Amino acid sequence: MPEGSFALLALVVFAALAFDFINGFHDTANAIATCISTRALSIRNAILMAAGLNFVGALVSTHVATTIGKGIVDPSNVTQVVVLSALVGAIFWDLLTWHYGIPASSSHAIIGGLVGAVVADRGFGVLKWDGLTKILAAIVVSPLVGTLVAFLIMVAIFWIFRDYHPSPLNRGFRKLQIVSAAFMAFSHGSNDAQKSMGVITLALVSYGALATFYIPTWVILSCAAAMAAGTAMGGWRIIKTVGTDFVKLDPVHGFCAETSSAGVILTASAMGIPISTTHVITSAILGVGLSQGHRKVNWMVGARIVWAWVLTIPASAAAGYLSYDIIRPIFLSR
Repeated sequence: MPEGSFALLALVVFAALAFDFINGFHDTANAIATCISTRALSIRNAILMAAGLNFVGALVSTHVATTIGKGIVDPSNVTQVVVLSALVGAIFWDLLTWHYGIPASSSHAIIGGLVGAVVADRGFGVLKWDGLTKILAAIVVSPLVGTLVAFLIMVAIFWIFRDYHPSPLNRGFRKLQIVSAAFMAFSHGSNDAQKSMGVITLALVSYGALATFYIPTWVILSCAAAMAAGTAMGGWRIIKTVGTDFVKLDPVHGFCAETSSAGVILTASAMGIPISTTHVITSAILGVGLSQGHRKVNWMVGARIVWAWVLTIPASAAAGYLSYDIIRPIFLSR
């Protein structure tokens, strides 16, 4: 299978859609963990809603896909093997963290995998440091914003409804949480599904199927469908970690976490910034927990999550680099 062959391009597209599918079940918890843990929705209905709105959200914009495809490295410096190696590295890290129930970032896994594979092929000089700096800044800023916004919304609700009995208040917010969970699922699709769109388009430009970088309609639809299908599979291990182990949630807490997260994610999507939806929702849950006092947070689980955040890009970059070293000789020998 020569490096410039159509068969290799097809393999890259398949791997990208597989990554999107894995991203769907890996990140299902982002949209529905809180509404399942508070029993606002049944597991079945929550997953069906998340799958449908993930699909719709993926269709609204391609700004993030363009950042992934053009903002990290110039498409002219990328080969099919580089893209395939990046995807293999990202998939490896996603499956490893899913196995241990750790809500790591699929978004940063593909970014790290791409960086590692590009460096293995061309060295550090071809990386676009301005684009990487923007992404790395978002890694730091978006969880902080998610924590702060959720904390402030929670405090405001506590103050506004301070004279209300908790039981009727939670009944009301259980209904509102269905809306906020839908908002969160839509926002998740608007950011996360676009990573594979950018990667596939990068491969199409490298192959010569596209003269300029733009996202074809079939790429948008196939990535949206793969993400939705993966979401429909469910990611039970991570749902448990996010929804029950980290902070004990009532409907009012879930509503605040989902609403603040969705607002942050949609803002980033509009700006073309590929942030981690996993980071944002877990940091928002942290903000909700802190509004009740630091003892409401399971800091042991929090430490595991933070370590996954810190390690995702370097670990997936290393996996992408090693994948390139393994895959490249296969195609050179043919």
